[in-house]
Amino acid sequence: MVGGLGCGKSSILLSIDFAFFGEPIGRSYEYLLREGENSAKVTVQFILNGKTYTLTRGLRKRGKSINQDMEALRLLEEEKLIASSKNEAVEEQLRILTGLERDIFHEIIWIRQEHLKELLDVRPRERQTRLDQLFGLADYETAWNNIAGIQRDFEGERRAFEKDYDVVGFSSLQEEYNKTVVEFSGIDHELSGVRERVASAEQIFKEATTRLQGLESLRRQTEELQKKETELRTSVASLESICARFQDEIARRKEAIEGLQQRLKMMIEQRDSLFAQLHEAGLESGSFSVEDATAYLGSLDNQLSQIRVEHESDRKDLQATLQRISNLSTENMCPLCLQSLSNEYKDNLLGRLKNENSEHEKRMAELERSNDMLKTIRGKINNAIAALQPLLPRLEDLKRRITEEDEAVLRSTDEYEQRQRQLVEFKDKLVQVRGEVEKFDVTHLEAARSAEREASDNYRDLKRHLEVGEQEKRRVSERLDELKLRLDRAEQKMMRNERIGKLLDILDGVRSAYRGIQPKLRSEFVRILERVVQQVLDDLVGEGSLLSVSIDETYTPYIQSENGFEREVGNLSGGERTLLAFAYRLGLGQLIMQSKTGHGLQILLLDEPTESLGREDGSVDRLAEAVGRLKVIEQIIAVTHSEAFAEKAEHVIRLTKENGESRVTLEK
Repeated sequence: MVGGLGCGKSSILLSIDFAFFGEPIGRSYEYLLREGENSAKVTVQFILNGKTYTLTRGLRKRGKSINQDMEALRLLEEEKLIASSKNEAVEEQLRILTGLERDIFHEIIWIRQEHLKELLDVRPRERQTRLDQLFGLADYETAWNNIAGIQRDFEGERRAFEKDYDVVGFSSLQEEYNKTVVEFSGIDHELSGVRERVASAEQIFKEATTRLQGLESLRRQTEELQKKETELRTSVASLESICARFQDEIARRKEAIEGLQQRLKMMIEQRDSLFAQLHEAGLESGSFSVEDATAYLGSLDNQLSQIRVEHESDRKDLQATLQRISNLSTENMCPLCLQSLSNEYKDNLLGRLKNENSEHEKRMAELERSNDMLKTIRGKINNAIAALQPLLPRLEDLKRRITEEDEAVLRSTDEYEQRQRQLVEFKDKLVQVRGEVEKFDVTHLEAARSAEREASDNYRDLKRHLEVGEQEKRRVSERLDELKLRLDRAEQKMMRNERIGKLLDILDGVRSAYRGIQPKLRSEFVRILERVVQQVLDDLVGEGSLLSVSIDETYTPYIQSENGFEREVGNLSGGERTLLAFAYRLGLGQLIMQSKTGHGLQILLLDEPTESLGREDGSVDRLAEAVGRLKVIEQIIAVTHSEAFAEKAEHVIRLTKENGESRVTLEK
């Protein structure tokens, strides 16, 4: 990648680092986000073992804070999503696929601008510490220090065991435990007999309680029966009183009925006598009602009125006839036509008038007899009606009273008989209840109460004795458990103390081994590193190289001339230091990747590797040719502003800046 200053070459490497590991270089992501933008996205595509992987990360600005956009985080294998949304998941997949870790990437793979000679310029002890960490040798130092702490802990634990009271007095503790076991057995044996007596006393108490409860229940039943007896006696007395009252009432009503019947008989005889008078007066036998008699009386009144009218008419006719006779006796003139009459005619006329008078007198006498007879009949009927009018309602009232009294007697008789049946029933019940009450004997209840109290006291005393024994047993058992626990702990402590002694012996050996193996492994790494760095340096310098590398235990490289003089890095020329630093980095990368992942360095990122090199002496060309000859590394990406260095690359990507934006073009 070639371009002028500020065109964005290093930004691409920074973006690759962000895509792989997601952490900022420094405190913020501001170096990645373009000014004036609120979001950014980086996508890196790489090929590994014939498969294409695509990794995408994003940034988002909220206020003054810039954070990862987890929604944009995705890792795809071909088109398949294998991790997303979480840094841990993506980092784990990348570690599985590539073996890359952030420290290795920053220290070995990505050689940043002005960091090429960093490992050469640091103090030897710091260099040794950093490289031991990358080689994994620091783990031995850490383990050696950690084991020392463990040893101190074990030593402190062993000293505590040696002062522990139970461990020191284990024999006395064992003897006390044995005595407590014997004491516990004695208490347990004694409690077995007490439990049997408690069980027997409990059974006797339950039986006494059951018997007492039965008698108490019988007493309550007897009291209920006594109440019932009282109620029955009261009911019997009440029923006897009621029955006697009913008897008196029935007798009184029967006596009253007899009197009413006598009166009824007399009134019926009086009524029949009056009806006989009416019959004699002309009423038919079927018409003996007061209404019929009154109607008949009215017809008699009509007959009397008619007789009076006829009698008055006959009287007037008689008077008129007498007047005519008188007139004829004195005069010979017809009283009607006022004509003179002959003597013969006068005598005939007087005879006829006298005959008429005689007829009138007879009829009047007959009418008077009929009138007298009708008056007599009318008087009898009127008297009979006057007597019947109050008699008949009294007669009906008397019959009604007799009927009511008869019905009352029947009702009273039914009630009396019902009460009599109840009385017999209650008397039978009373006899039965008295028999049940007499069965209960209060002395049995008092004896049962006394037996229950005695059984209760005995059971309570034995139970209290058992509880005291159980408490004593629990106390001894707790002491026994405590002693057993102390014994077990003491045994465990003794066994632990014994194991600690063995462990301390083992840890001494292990710690000595760690202390001894680290220098040996470091020496082996230094020997291999020296060979690899020399090989890479020879490839960089080319044939006829006069630079011979040696590396000491602090990973500090030295250059030996053909005369055998050894020079430190600080005494080399700028070009020699750049070539040595490059070879040193490549050698470290190959060795560290081989030890970490099982394969060598596959990719290398170089940011301005030609610093301190010039084209005049051919060092830039030699570095470019040397890099091109490094076939052990599959891909080398170099960021440079050196056109001479770029000419040796297989692919050149040129970056330019137009209107404040970087432009990328592929030249070859």
